[in-house]
Amino acid sequence: MKKTYKIDVDCANCANKMEGAAKKTAGVKDAVVNFMTLKMNVEFEEGQDPKAVMQQVRKNCKRIESDCEVYL
Repeated sequence: MKKTYKIDVDCANCANKMEGAAKKTAGVKDAVVNFMTLKMNVEFEEGQDPKAVMQQVRKNCKRIESDCEVYL
């Protein structure tokens, strides 16, 4: 399953860090952050609950860039 989420991030470097954090989150098969459109595309592993996984993605992103936001 793939979903797109709106994000708020200040710079392309921070967006890149958010992408890396999302990719390392359990339950995420792949993630791509587009700084120009301020969107994060996430592909979830089979059988995962997207809401639960995205809560962890948000926490992981905030650890790297505290002022970023992922709108669930």
